[in-house]
Amino acid sequence: MLPLVTIVIPFYNCAYIDQAVQSALNQTYKPLEIIVVDDGSTRHADRLTPYLPYISYMGKANGGTATALNHGIRNASGEYIAWLSSDDLFYPDKIAHQVAFMRDQRARISHTNFNYIDQTGKVTQYQVSPGFKVTTDFYRGFLNGNPVNGCTVMVKKELFQTIGLFDESLPYTHDLDFWFRAIVSGTCFPFLNEALTAYRWHDAMGTLRHQEKIMPEYLNTQARHREALLQVLARTNL
Repeated sequence: MLPLVTIVIPFYNCAYIDQAVQSALNQTYKPLEIIVVDDGSTRHADRLTPYLPYISYMGKANGGTATALNHGIRNASGEYIAWLSSDDLFYPDKIAHQVAFMRDQRARISHTNFNYIDQTGKVTQYQVSPGFKVTTDFYRGFLNGNPVNGCTVMVKKELFQTIGLFDESLPYTHDLDFWFRAIVSGTCFPFLNEALTAYRWHDAMGTLRHQEKIMPEYLNTQARHREALLQVLARTNL
């Protein structure tokens, strides 16, 4: 019997939300639970109306992506959790292939390759992830950036119970902080080299609109975890 997977989709005033939900519904994998967390949207919620019979729709006051993710995770019934941003897409075999990979690897968290798409959904770059072949190289990638795209990640719910949920005090680097905590806890973080997610670049994306705020928070998050990561690297190199 296959495990239940929950897809959590945080949503805030995003015009692409219907496309994200449709990509979740198009998954070849079953059983599946889809939770859309409306983080206090004032626009585009009407795009969800046709999908309400097929999803769990949860509203909350605006608090940021980490709060929306955590709200969805707390209410998730799945053994595995996948995060899909409201402007991105999952390819149809995303969940099926990643669950099989994680069960084979006995992993509690994993990430995959992905493609870039534009506003119209056209692929602009294939296989974007650097795809580190050696674990130490993957860990070193965190010393100068964030080598993991959040929407490529799948997590066993038990890992959240072990190391905690996303840090809601971090509006922009809650994902990076969680990857650091997973690695430092000794959790294996394997990579599936298949592009199973489409990451959309568009004018309204937060990565572009909030760049001035993102950089100082990123530097602070990285500095906070750097020493612990260096210790993991030292042990891994032994």
